Amino acid sequence: MPKRFMKRYLPSPEKVRQMKSLNFLGDIVQEPNLWHINRHSVARAFLIGVWFCFIPMPFQMLASALFAIWFNANLPLAVVLVWISNPVTMPPIFYFNYKLGAWMLSRPLLDFEFSPSLAWISERLLDIGIPLYLGSLVVATVSACFAYLIIQLLWRRKVRANWRLRQGQRRH
Repeated sequence: MPKRFMKRYLPSPEKVRQMKSLNFLGDIVQEPNLWHINRHSVARAFLIGVWFCFIPMPFQMLASALFAIWFNANLPLAVVLVWISNPVTMPPIFYFNYKLGAWMLSRPLLDFEFSPSLAWISERLLDIGIPLYLGSLVVATVSACFAYLIIQLLWRRKVRANWRLRQGQRRH
């Protein structure tokens, strides 16, 4: 993974430090390990961000940021990756997760008619929630592990290719 490409699109630590909405984090935001762009911090950011993007919960970005801080992952990347599940992609992602969870539990698929009322939510919470969260946990874990491994492999491949290129230039 080219560092220059990532540095171009991720905000700088100085820019994030100037955001008043993050002042509650104090000195944590100034931890340099949260801003490093290296194989390990980027791979951990992918693991965390991709995992949280498949979990149906409020404040996914906050949870991703807290785990990125805890595991010394690249903070901005972990938060940005949560947006894989956005208002456009959420319905198909979570419907697939629900179908997978229902299949794993050998439950029939329920007709899905959403009514934004407390009665509907309390009536359907267990019927839909258990298969949804089971499927979400499986998809999140598999996808996050796959993303972690792919980043590790691509990064190593790029480093080896650069090393071979430098070796070839030294010989000539």
